[in-house]
Amino acid sequence: MNYLKEERLNALAAEYVVGTLRGKARTRYQKLMMQYQAVSDATAQWEQYLTGFAETLPPVTPPDNVWENIQVKLGHKAANDASVASDTQSSSKSGEVIDFEKEKQKRWKNLSFISTAAAMVLAVLLFVMQPVPAPVVSHIAVVNNADNTPLWVIEVSGDSMNVKVTDAFVALADKDYELWMVPANGEAPISLGLLPEANGDTRATPDILLSQSIAALAVSLEAPGGSVTGSPTEVLYIAPIVSV
Repeated sequence: MNYLKEERLNALAAEYVVGTLRGKARTRYQKLMMQYQAVSDATAQWEQYLTGFAETLPPVTPPDNVWENIQVKLGHKAANDASVASDTQSSSKSGEVIDFEKEKQKRWKNLSFISTAAAMVLAVLLFVMQPVPAPVVSHIAVVNNADNTPLWVIEVSGDSMNVKVTDAFVALADKDYELWMVPANGEAPISLGLLPEANGDTRATPDILLSQSIAALAVSLEAPGGSVTGSPTEVLYIAPIVSV
């Protein structure tokens, strides 16, 4: 089994931190933490998530008998010791009879509730941490210079347009570059805004961009801030939109 697979690793790390990973599985996971940095990092990340979640919950004072029960289970105190007898006598004096079986059932119900709540929190966090699927690129346009060297790579999906700047691009201090849609019917180009000059950016895809009415993309050289007339000032490059 590949424990380093992202989804499986997240599930195991979350269970380990919540405490639902027990027995041999927990021991095996602890060994994995010592062997692989990725496992250790995932565990630390989940501890951070759950600690932040726990800090948003109001503190709850446990019943007085919780510590007594813990001591009994650890063997530090007999179940019928003086404290339990004292509690029983006190209850008897007030006319109340303790039904230990009902108390036991109540504790199991509380434990079941806590386990269910922990499982729900775990499920929510696993859902939140699921990686967001990358948009499917349907069209691409590459803006090349006169030497046929790519300057911008534009990837278009149904909802977003990702513009990447290549290392070959050299910005001008007193000029900006503007991106335009070129209609196939010869009408005036439609601006898509300024192009990034470093790294890149992501913007919304106009519905008209992927229609047959747009023949290509164009890049113009403009004064800082872009065209002031609503039309390209000096068209430098034309890039066809290619379906992939």
